[in-house]
Amino acid sequence: METIESLIGGLNGIVWGPPMLVLILGTGLFLTVGLRFMPIRHLGAAFRTLWQGRKSEEQGDITPFNALMTSLSATIGTGNIAGVGTAIAIGGPGAIFWMWCTALVGMATKYAEAVLAVNYREVDEAGNHVGGPMYYIKNGLGKNWAWLGLLFAVFGALAGFGIGNMVQANSVSHAMQANLGVPEWLTAVVMAFFVFLVLIGGIKRIAQVAGKLVPLMAAIYVFGGLAVIVVNIAEVPAALWGIVQAAFTPTAATGGFVGAGVMLAVQMGVARGIFSNEAGLGSAPIAHAAAQTNNPVRQGTIAMLGTFIDTIIICTITALVIMISGQWDSGLKGAELSSAAFASGIPGLGQFVVTFGLVIFAFTTILGWSVYGERCVEYLLGIKAILPFRLLWVAAIPLGALVKLDLAWLIADTLNALMAIPNLIALLLLSPVVFKLTREYFDAQG
Repeated sequence: METIESLIGGLNGIVWGPPMLVLILGTGLFLTVGLRFMPIRHLGAAFRTLWQGRKSEEQGDITPFNALMTSLSATIGTGNIAGVGTAIAIGGPGAIFWMWCTALVGMATKYAEAVLAVNYREVDEAGNHVGGPMYYIKNGLGKNWAWLGLLFAVFGALAGFGIGNMVQANSVSHAMQANLGVPEWLTAVVMAFFVFLVLIGGIKRIAQVAGKLVPLMAAIYVFGGLAVIVVNIAEVPAALWGIVQAAFTPTAATGGFVGAGVMLAVQMGVARGIFSNEAGLGSAPIAHAAAQTNNPVRQGTIAMLGTFIDTIIICTITALVIMISGQWDSGLKGAELSSAAFASGIPGLGQFVVTFGLVIFAFTTILGWSVYGERCVEYLLGIKAILPFRLLWVAAIPLGALVKLDLAWLIADTLNALMAIPNLIALLLLSPVVFKLTREYFDAQG
């Protein structure tokens, strides 16, 4: 096992090396500038569009609001709790600054993904609206680039079992055992059972469940985090300064923290940021392609909110709680670090906020990513492969719950990078289409 972990760790260091960081951040920055900072300038208008999108009679399968909730169900997960804890524990506080940078330019990336997904979507044999990178590569770039869409579908199907399934089950089973004494096998079986009940209803049932669970759980988690922050408001400026300072200077070893250089902070911040908000992975546009909308730009403005809500709001709250609690250099990592921080901030209750949040976030992430994996498998093998995929997806949950955490994270990180590369190439090549559609839409708005 140690040999396998070492090999995957080495591969992970290569795929998440400087070229990958430049590709992700560079693509986001290029799109942000090309859109003339529209995602940031129109943030308020995007929230209004989201509110109006709770109902729609336009073409598609799920409402624009539920499309975002389905996307958020997949993105708001262990990355917001365990991922933030892992980033700080390995890369130091500076990793959070790079998570923010990834999110700010990631809003433009997520916007472009959704615009292209709706613009190039198709209707499958079952009458469902399907789209995503594999479809906008095929329909936007043409036959000569079909291999790139094929690669994305293969990596997307495989990545789902890592980032969207086994890592989620793994984090939940560990947290349930550590905080509530629940056996790992029992958590795995219960999660698998409830996931199966939802999956048999397809994307429409998943969207309905996500539309109710995601806002509720996000509100509870945010409220709990804000309670800790408000009580310790005097320590927030120092925590924020510590994050910014550590982003540009090495973090010395202290307490249980072994120290980290600037490059490690950048690497962990970008990797965990992408794991959390998925901007650039090409996953979210698969959900947005099913939205009931006739306008790609309108859905794109809704889609970009996913990155803002996930990282700028929820991940920041987790990070601040960890920093002001003084637990960041305790030697703990992952969900255990986040749980200890909340327990310190809200004695007697904090760890239960994290545990409950982790369970619901992970459950909805497994549901959301099942849609992504299913669409990738359908693209490769047709609709006949959907049922076998769903059964395999449920069977992977107990397996993930019992895998060693470090290995699960390494596999997920590697697959994320392999999935992102085809999508980022497509975004750069199709950026003129995004810019043109955006310009036409806002010119018509006056």
